[in-house]
Amino acid sequence: MANQAEKGVPGRSYAILGTGAVGGYYGSLLAKAGRQVRFLVRSDLAHIRAHGLKVDSPKGDFHLEKVDAYASPEEMPACDVAILAWKSTENAHLAGVLPQVLKAGGTVLVLQNGLDPEREAAAVVPDSPILSGLCFLCSRKAGPGWIRHLDYGAITLARYSPAGPMGISAGMRDIGGDLEAAGIEIRYQEDWRTARWRKLVWNVPYNGLCALLGADTAGLMADPGLRALVAEIMDEVIAGAGACGFPMPADFRDRMLEDTDAMAPYEPSMKLDRDARRPMELGAIYGRPLEEIAKAGGRAPAMRALHAELAYIDRSVRRDRR
Repeated sequence: MANQAEKGVPGRSYAILGTGAVGGYYGSLLAKAGRQVRFLVRSDLAHIRAHGLKVDSPKGDFHLEKVDAYASPEEMPACDVAILAWKSTENAHLAGVLPQVLKAGGTVLVLQNGLDPEREAAAVVPDSPILSGLCFLCSRKAGPGWIRHLDYGAITLARYSPAGPMGISAGMRDIGGDLEAAGIEIRYQEDWRTARWRKLVWNVPYNGLCALLGADTAGLMADPGLRALVAEIMDEVIAGAGACGFPMPADFRDRMLEDTDAMAPYEPSMKLDRDARRPMELGAIYGRPLEEIAKAGGRAPAMRALHAELAYIDRSVRRDRR
């Protein structure tokens, strides 16, 4: 299947930074829809250049036979939009990547977990618009150049600014339109901080507990005690968000639980990172929210305990690697 570059069709070009479960999935959908997409690839480069990208999905399996894959940012032509899809633990590399792959004034779309992961990108390209992208997606990398999409896939978009809400711009809707044309459900949020806190209601309990216990989401939901603990941690995050000035609807926790009941059994990214002995995204998902809750005079003891336990595991892995 040819991509947009090969067809010669004009339009926004996209750079995918992190060709894994998130970037590989959304980037492949954009390329399949005819957009010009360039992938920055690490471990799978030779395989992807030889065999392309394969996506298995309940929405329909497909295979991109030819993919614009690059080993380094210096090799990549500058693009209109850079989609930041690697883990926030890798953001120290942004200074050497974003200025290379992004056109002057181009947009960065941050598809990362946690609170304010956008700040690192904004510091590197201060004159570029930054969009927050909150993915509700069950997807994992199944092998070299192979993405297995399990469930969901919507993205909530919001304009980023440290000063607060920025509203919904025409440029944001243009990028959202490209994503919608690729079959991705897009929602718009006026305030990026509200969007980030709402995503944390899911990420804080499920990422942490699945990593700690070696479980998937179905295992947590099937156990009455763990289900109650998930709900307790969700309530803490919701209360913390409220203390910080971002209240949520009264039924928000119950909707999150219902959505998780309905999803295919899923191992969140933090559980996979622990299994692979990779650094876990503790700073963005736990450290920053806990700091903000403390500043606002709130308390989150269950969330803080979970963070401490995961941090101990993370430090142990780092010591073992020395």
